Amino acid sequence: MTFLRDFWRFFFDLPPMFQAGALMIGGAFCVATQNAMIRAASEDIHTFEIVFFRNLFGLAVMLPWFIKSGSSTLRVRQTGGLLLMSICHLAGMVCYFLAIAYLPLADVIALSFSKPLFVTLGAAVILAEVVKARRWSAVLIGFIGVMIVLRPGADVVSAYALVVLAGTIMGAATSLMIKHLTGRVSVGAIVWYQALFATALSLPLCLLHWRMPDMAEWALLIAIGALGTLSWLSATRALALIDASAAAPFEFLRLPFAALIAYFVFAEIPKLTTWLGGAVIFAAAIYIARREALAARRSAPSTSPR
Repeated sequence: MTFLRDFWRFFFDLPPMFQAGALMIGGAFCVATQNAMIRAASEDIHTFEIVFFRNLFGLAVMLPWFIKSGSSTLRVRQTGGLLLMSICHLAGMVCYFLAIAYLPLADVIALSFSKPLFVTLGAAVILAEVVKARRWSAVLIGFIGVMIVLRPGADVVSAYALVVLAGTIMGAATSLMIKHLTGRVSVGAIVWYQALFATALSLPLCLLHWRMPDMAEWALLIAIGALGTLSWLSATRALALIDASAAAPFEFLRLPFAALIAYFVFAEIPKLTTWLGGAVIFAAAIYIARREALAARRSAPSTSPR
C-alpha cells in the first residue's frame, strides 16, 4: 500500500503533459488488450451478449456518480435526442465488436482512425459548419488512406472491413449528436443516459442469443468491461489536463499495440498496406484535430482584462 501511495504521489506531481501522455499510452494499451479479449470471447459467445455486458459493466461504474449526484441532476427534456444518440452508439459498438471477431485486429484499428473524417463530413453537411479547403484536403487524403487499407483493386474487399466503416460512421454520428446536445444537457447526464439506454437496448439482443458463460468466459467479460471503462477514464482525465489536439497523437499507439498483441496471441501479421493506410488516415485525423483546435481558440471570446 505504501508503494502504491508513493507511486500515485509521484505520478500526480509530474507535469500535466507527462501525466496525460502516460494516461493516453495506458488507455491505448487497454483498448488493444480489450480488442484481443473480445476476439477470444467471440469464439464461443455471441457478439450481442458481449456488447450487453460491456454496457452493463459501464453502467455499473456510473452508479456511484448517479447516487452522489441525485436524480434531480438527470432530469432532462432531450430524452428523444439522448435515445437516438444511444442507438447510434450501440449500433457502432455492435459493428465494431462484430468486425473484431473476424477481421485482423490491426485492420480494425487502422480503419477506426477514420472517425474524424466522417465527423468533419457530418459537421459540414448536417450541422452546416464552415469547413475550409485545408480540412477538406485532409479528409480527402484520409479517405485515400482508407482505400490503401481496403485494397479494393488487389482482392475482394472484406465485408467486415465495411462493417468497421459502418461502425465508425455510427460513432461519428454519436459524436455529432453529443456536440449538439452539450448546449442543452450536462456532460454527466449524457454519459449516464448513454450507458443506461445502451444497456437497456442491448438486453433484448443479448437474450436472443443467450448462453450462460462459464467461469473463464465470465472473467473475459468482466475484463472487457473493466478495460473499456479504464480506457475511457484515462482518456477523459488526459483531456482534462491537455488539449485534445495534443492528446490525439498518442492514439496512434493503438495500432502497434494491437499488432503486437495480435501477433503473439493470434499469430496475425499486419500487411504493409495496413501500416501505410493507417498512418495516412491518422495523419489526416491529426491535422483535422489541430485545425479544429486552432479554429476554436480563434473563435473563443477574449478573457483578458480591458
